[in-house]
Amino acid sequence: MGPLSQIRIEEHAGPRSELRSLFELAEDSAAQLSSYLGSGRVLVAVTGESIVGHLQLTETAMPGEIEIKNLAVLPAQRRRGIGRALVEAAIALSHEQSRSTVRVATAAADIANLRFYQRLGFRMRSIERDAFTAATGYDPDAKVDGIALRDRVWLDRPVDAADQSTAG
Repeated sequence: MGPLSQIRIEEHAGPRSELRSLFELAEDSAAQLSSYLGSGRVLVAVTGESIVGHLQLTETAMPGEIEIKNLAVLPAQRRRGIGRALVEAAIALSHEQSRSTVRVATAAADIANLRFYQRLGFRMRSIERDAFTAATGYDPDAKVDGIALRDRVWLDRPVDAADQSTAG
């Protein structure tokens, strides 16, 4: 595909079922995915007529806060800035909605995701131990890059912060 300038970010208006395979790239538990697939708002990255990535924003219990619940880019489209563009669009939307904080969770074992979010200005907030268990729909033997999938790391960043991301 062409350069990032050929990618447009827009709100998805169709059925979420159209995006389920994209959501599954970022969610290993079918039960968990089914519990939130219809929630919040979904932004999509589109090139031509093809959706190549998405980001789901959902409400949280905290006033002024919003959560990136699910984010994925097709494997062949990764490392082109699409994920960054989706997060930047989500932060801009959060600003328009007068949100103060955007939060996200990822597996402690997923070093690539931790790097991605920190490069976009997110900072670690807390660790939720034993979040990925058979009881929550995850394979108890699952590993990410050879690391057992067990704990969830919560990160957040202020919406109105000056550009906190680092180059690259």
